[in-house]
Parts: sequence; C-alpha cells; structure tokens
Amino acid sequence: MKNLILVRHAKSSWEHNVIDHERPLNKRGFKDADLVSNNLKARDLNIDLILSSDAMRAKTTANIFISNLGVDTYTVHLNHDLYDFSGTNLTEVIKTCDNSVDTLMVFGHNHAITSFVNTYGSSYIDNVPTSGVVVIAFDIDNWKNLDKGKTMWTLFPRDLK
Repeated sequence: MKNLILVRHAKSSWEHNVIDHERPLNKRGFKDADLVSNNLKARDLNIDLILSSDAMRAKTTANIFISNLGVDTYTVHLNHDLYDFSGTNLTEVIKTCDNSVDTLMVFGHNHAITSFVNTYGSSYIDNVPTSGVVVIAFDIDNWKNLDKGKTMWTLFPRDLK
C-alpha cells in the first residue's frame, strides 16, 4: 500500500516583477498554508519523503508545512521536474520514487495537481485550490506500478474558514 499526499502551492503574488519561477506567496498564501498545515498535525501523518517543485511559491509552501508538521528536513527534496503544469512530469517523478517510501508528500502546481487527482484518484475534483491537500491511497507495492487509487480525503482552506 502506498499513500500520496498532494499539495498545491499556496496563493502567490503577482505584485513583484519577477519571472514565474520566482513568484513569492502573498499574504493569503501564507495564512492558508499555515491554516491547512496546522490542521494536518492532528492527522498524525507518517511521511517518509517530501518532494517539492523548486519554484519559490512551492518551496515556501513546503517550508510552512514542514515547520508546522515538525518533519525532519532530511526527508525533503527539491525537484525541478515538479515545476510542471500538465502533470506528465509529476506522474513520472512519482513513478520513480523509491519503493521504501510508503507515504509520499508532493508540493506542486496546477493544472498538474488537479489533472493527476482526477486521473489517479477515485473522486472528481473540479479544481484543487491553492493550499489544497488531496490524499490518495494506492493498492501497490511499487510506485512504478502506479494505477487508479482511492481518494481518501481532501482538505481545502475553505473547509477551515
């Protein structure tokens, strides 16, 4: 059994004159990431590995979650391939994950996140919002055998406001 926790990066700011890859979070992004990640603490997640896009907004979101969840930073890796909007790279990164990892948390971007959850999850989600979390369980022993899983639960900022 493999568990995947997908997190869409928090709301980013368009106020700064930077390239897309370097866009920071806005105030709401910081608040929502803090709200959602603090709520996740009660779920007692046993995360084996965290992968994040190396884009500023995804890295910052991951850092907020890591801090609030008390996750050891050695379990965190940045991956430029997760700076993906179609979902093709996202899927490939997950499929190449080491099989010793039973619970994987991934921070990424839309439309890749929404596309992935609708392809591999059991529940249709129109749009995974910023700071949104979707957990999918897979009845597999090897990540390369990724197939349709079961959407276990979602947690979106609007659920907590």
